Amino acid sequence: MPASSTSTLSGKSVVIFGGTSGIGLAAATQASAAGARVIVIGSDKERAERAATENGLHGWRAADVTKSETIFAALEDLERVDHLVLLAGSFVAGRVMDADIDYLRRAFDERMWSAVHAIRALGDRLAEDASITLISGALADRPNAYGTAILASASAAMEALGRGLALELAPRRVNTISPGPIDTPILSKTLGDGRDAYVEGLKKNLPLHRLGTAAEAGAAVVFLMENGWMNGATLNVDGGSRLV
Repeated sequence: MPASSTSTLSGKSVVIFGGTSGIGLAAATQASAAGARVIVIGSDKERAERAATENGLHGWRAADVTKSETIFAALEDLERVDHLVLLAGSFVAGRVMDADIDYLRRAFDERMWSAVHAIRALGDRLAEDASITLISGALADRPNAYGTAILASASAAMEALGRGLALELAPRRVNTISPGPIDTPILSKTLGDGRDAYVEGLKKNLPLHRLGTAAEAGAAVVFLMENGWMNGATLNVDGGSRLV
């Protein structure tokens, strides 16, 4: 029997941008449980420190992913990174005809350009056999008419970026996770008092009649880190929501 090419996380260095809540924190705790040394990076210093301390993670950093200098500063003391996970990004919504352009630009700054800056900041400290996990979203497959055209295009761009980087950065692996409706704090932050009514209506139309959990999406991130044959792929974790 040939040796398995599937890697393990034991003793590996994992850095997760957007790792202080939701999917990122779920991935962080699962990777840590598998023996990885996990550092989470978030925009809020206190929340990042609390996430790392309360979950027994290896460390934390704070960075504004729209500013390259804070990304470089957050990564400057790391000697080696085996798995880089880039999940940061807010829900940028606004109609093209009237929304503030600088605000809409954040959709790309928080996703595509932050990924470029993080990869460049690490350079050769990103292990030769490293994995990089990007994030897109269901809007890449199913855009809507409610002010999400720019966010949908940024999500689709992340999938194209992942495929291109899988070739450009080889033999490092690059994949993208595309979550559907996931029950995370961003729902309440985005919808406010209308969250519960929106979620109940959404459940009726979803094939599984429920939202996904952060733990389920986090497990998909860990899978992309561990499986050495996953490369240049977009992994849909959406309960089939893109089909309806």
